[in-house]
Amino acid sequence: MVWYEDPLTLTALGTWVLVVGTLVLMYWQNQQTRELNSASSIMMLRERFDAPGVRRARKHLATRLLNNEHDDITNLEVGAFLELIAALTHRKVLEEDLIWEAFGTWVSGYYWALRHPVDLIGRSRERLRDPLILHEFEWLALRIKRIDEAWGVRNDAPADEIEAMALLRREADLDTG
Repeated sequence: MVWYEDPLTLTALGTWVLVVGTLVLMYWQNQQTRELNSASSIMMLRERFDAPGVRRARKHLATRLLNNEHDDITNLEVGAFLELIAALTHRKVLEEDLIWEAFGTWVSGYYWALRHPVDLIGRSRERLRDPLILHEFEWLALRIKRIDEAWGVRNDAPADEIEAMALLRREADLDTG
């Protein structure tokens, strides 16, 4: 008797096909759930980012940076918020491409502004002897830059400065009502 006529072989083969199919379906469902949770989390983070308290913090930071008021940045809500987004993205809780879409402009702009003309992040790390201050935010800024480059977005010093300054001016004019 050939294998395809043996009922035990066919049953075993059918069982394996069912197991493999179930595993593939479970993997697909898990990926769909993960992406949906990431998207939902990003939408909630955007709502929080646009809440009056964070808008006031963004306006305050942008105004300080535009006025070259380079005091300590470690306790700022904006930095902590962007650090949280970066940490969740780095740990793959949030989808990197969706973060690029939802927060890329702010990440790039604030990162450039916190590094130029005075490196406020580096200065805070030295002052507090903590190399991890805003390290996840820095990681995300570099990832955003790579995604920009992959999409053909101009990433050079003049473009970065122009975009960062435009962002800061928009942020300084935010309605915080």
